[in-house]
Amino acid sequence: MIHFDAPAAAHLLRRLQFGVTPAEVDRAVRDGLHATLERLFTPQPESAEFLASQAALKDAAVATASIQDLKAWWLHRMAGTANPVTEKMTLFWHNHFATSAVKVQSVPMMVEQNDLFRNLGAGSFRQLLTAMARDPAMLVWLDGNANRKRHPNENFAREVMELFALGLGNYTEHDIQEAARAFSGWHLRDGRFWFNDSQHDDTAKTVFGKTGRYDGQAIIDLCLDHPACPKFLAFKLLRTFVTTEPSGPQVERIAGLFVKHDLAFAPVLREVCSSDEFYAAEVRGSIIKSPVELILGTLRPLCERIRWPAVRDLAAQLGQDVFAPPSVKGWDGGRQWVHATAWIQRWNFLSDVTGSDRYGHFRSEVREQIQQHPREWVTALFAVPLADTMHTAISALAPDERLPFALSLPEYQLM
Repeated sequence: MIHFDAPAAAHLLRRLQFGVTPAEVDRAVRDGLHATLERLFTPQPESAEFLASQAALKDAAVATASIQDLKAWWLHRMAGTANPVTEKMTLFWHNHFATSAVKVQSVPMMVEQNDLFRNLGAGSFRQLLTAMARDPAMLVWLDGNANRKRHPNENFAREVMELFALGLGNYTEHDIQEAARAFSGWHLRDGRFWFNDSQHDDTAKTVFGKTGRYDGQAIIDLCLDHPACPKFLAFKLLRTFVTTEPSGPQVERIAGLFVKHDLAFAPVLREVCSSDEFYAAEVRGSIIKSPVELILGTLRPLCERIRWPAVRDLAAQLGQDVFAPPSVKGWDGGRQWVHATAWIQRWNFLSDVTGSDRYGHFRSEVREQIQQHPREWVTALFAVPLADTMHTAISALAPDERLPFALSLPEYQLM
């Protein structure tokens, strides 16, 4: 049985939102695990102030066609939303279906794709993958208009098998070639999906050993019904929300949940967060924070009047430029986040949080709370418990030196 104490509550919140405060930990412990999960996975109303700020930022980005402004809009949304799990899942799918505005060159298309992740990401992967195959940004990103009857383009067919639904080793080159023919004619016209019948190959194709006059939707259905699909999704979910090195039995168990829930994402994630293994000691602190998780997870609990352009630029400098993943494979994550240069930049950011207004104004009430209740803040901020000797060392420092020192510890980079 799960002992849902303050460290366990902080662990859950840390994995499902961006940053944690002692007040949020207290509420979770008071409510209990079941009620906390019910709240986190149930849509909550957004404040009028948040909605107004969001609308202004998005309207400005669309009006100026500035992808830089759109990046600031999404980072603001991730930090300020009353529905953090939705934004965590949106970020997950953005990395899964990694699409870059550098090639798409359209703010409206990137907004549409981002909203698609937000609206469909919690539901069935069947619906999401089907929608992504017709998504305008994806059609530009993977050269949909280049896929014609006489000259099939394999880009989308390859990625739907390798990166989106099945993973390496679960298809052949022949499967890709045949699937590419099935997707021929899935084009973009006037910024919308268009089935170009004149460029569609309607002849028989053989995929996964089955033959038929398949179109793109039939290929999607074949991939979704492939036994590798739930295992592939299970591995991706576990690596993002539980542990960077999922075991074979873990993958099999979560794959079973995906089958049970017809490939729906949120119900599986919720069951995972209700399991004993999610709270195991070896799972806590097993993931290195991504730049977005580090930045927002620090600023949201500690700062106000956040400077979003500076935050946007910092995320890019640290290696996670939202709306501009490095390739169709997305961000590798893990130790790639903390190479030598990035480590120095991370440390500089954490120093700036407590020592300047470069990224936001440090909340005066938080400074007082940390001085009065240091252990509660350590529980909220750190994924792994600090040794008693470290608590003693922190307490021995001058009050204004305690938080900068604590944030400089390597343990703060973990979640």
